[in-house]
This record gives sequence, structure tokens and C-alpha cells, in this order.
Amino acid sequence: MEPNLPDVVLWSIPAFVLLTVIEMVSYRIHPDDEAAGYDTKDAATSVTMGIGSIGFDLLWKLPIVAIYMALYELTPLRVPVLWWTIPLMLLAQDFFYYWSHRGHHVIRILWACHVVHHSSRKFNLTTALRQPWTSATVWPFYLPLIACGVHPAALAFCQSANLVYQFWVHTERIDKLPRPFEYVLNTPSHHRVHHASQGSYLDRNFGGILIIWDRLFKSFTAETERPVFGLTKNIATHNPLRVATHEYAAIARDVRAAGSWGERAGRVFRGPGWQPAARPGTASGRAPAPASASAPAPGAPVAAAKRTATPGSTR
Repeated sequence: MEPNLPDVVLWSIPAFVLLTVIEMVSYRIHPDDEAAGYDTKDAATSVTMGIGSIGFDLLWKLPIVAIYMALYELTPLRVPVLWWTIPLMLLAQDFFYYWSHRGHHVIRILWACHVVHHSSRKFNLTTALRQPWTSATVWPFYLPLIACGVHPAALAFCQSANLVYQFWVHTERIDKLPRPFEYVLNTPSHHRVHHASQGSYLDRNFGGILIIWDRLFKSFTAETERPVFGLTKNIATHNPLRVATHEYAAIARDVRAAGSWGERAGRVFRGPGWQPAARPGTASGRAPAPASASAPAPGAPVAAAKRTATPGSTR
């Protein structure tokens, strides 16, 4: 029997609108520096991406739900939806969200989906709405939950609750919270680090609701200097279609230019900053950088090169 759970995203829309208006007004009354606040075109792009993601998610859900239901019917396990199991399912979903989020930063074909969310140079509540249109890459990470007997509808509820929680952490208007909250929860301070483009901040703080996963798996960094938001090489476009697809186009170019099948696989499945071994004939003795990569900041890991855009997407 399918559990009867509320659509928390739908019920949260009035709160999203109200909080966004409050944040906009707060910048009018007490403006920060020029880097903060709102840009009309940027905010419009974020909202458009969010609306588009709703439509595309409906398409992706058809095959995904079919796969989930098939696996759910095959497993003999069942997790009942009760007052005390819902927090446990939320905890488990947040754990797998951490690994999904981390995977979407370190595997280039997955980053091509997630880069959309990082493409804004602003960090405000509309940034939370800047969602990809190709989120079909997320579903494999939650197969263990379905195999353990979590009903797909219960998983969808947990994912929605996680998404709603993350809305409020996309703001510069909230400073650091008291230490106990900062230690356990994902907060605006932690998530500002995640959206920053500085080398010391790249690929950090992947948690959804809880930040404890980052502390456990050594991906946590505290906010010390003010973040610079966006990509290491930003895309100079507000065209939603190009925002949604620019990294896929870069991958296609790199695959076409690759000199071997091993390099083609690397361009797709390795990190966004990955480069193959030097090939004979390259002037510098190193292989050409991928179309979507720029050099990482000094002292940053190679993966730090990933927050980039293709040269073509900057037109």
C-alpha cells in the first residue's frame, strides 16, 4: 500500500515566495557591497531554471519510479511508515544524498548536470531555485534504500523534505549560527563555502540537512574568508538552455578531440579537471586542457578545476 504523505515542496511554495521577498527588501533597506544581493537577469534565470526543472522532473520520474517499484516488489524487506521510522528514513536519505552530491562534483558527466546549480555568481534565495533539467543522474544513489524496503513514495517525501530544508541555506543575510547548530546542521555559512569558487573551498561541504557527513568523511571546511560565488570560469549567459547544457556540449567537444578510447572515457567519467597523460606533439609536453577546465588555484587539488565553463558558452 502506498503511504499517504504530503507534498512538502508544494506546501512550502508560499514560504519560499515570502522569504525571497523579505530578502530582497532587506537588501533594499540595508544594501551590502555590489557583489551581494540580487541581479534581475540572474534571478530571472534561476527562477526559469527552477520552473523548467519541475517539468523535466516529471518526465524523468516515469522511468525512475518504474525501476524503483520493480526493485521494491522484488525485495522481501519492508520499512513501515510510522512516526518513528520517518526520522530514520530522513537520516538515511540524507546520508545517500551526501554521496550523490559528492559524486556529482567528482564525476564529470554527473557534474554536467549539477554545474547548473553552481552557475550563478550571486548567492541568494533564488539561487536555490536554479536546478538542473537532467536530474535523472541522481536516482542510482538511492537504490540501496529501496532495496532495504523503503517505499518509493516515502523516499520521494524524504527527498522533498531535504530540498525544502536547503532553500534557506542559500543566503548571505544569515551569519554563523551558535556552535551546536553549526556543528551538526548544514547552515548558510557552510553552504556559502560549498558555492564558492576559491581553491580552498572547492569540493567541500556536500551535506544536505546535516553537516556531520562532511565531518566524518573529511570534506568539511569552515567559512573563514568571504566566498566568491560561481564557477572558476563563469559562463556569460542568462540563456536557460545554454545554462542547462553548456557542460554537456563541452564534454562532446572533448570526446571528439580525444586521441584514444581511454581518453574519451576519462573525459566523461573522470573528474572535471582530469587531463590525460602527455601525448607526443604537444608543445608544452602536456595534453591540452579539456574544453571545460581551467587551472586550479595554487594549492588546490586537481579536481578544483572543475567549476568551469566552455569557451563557447561565454559568448
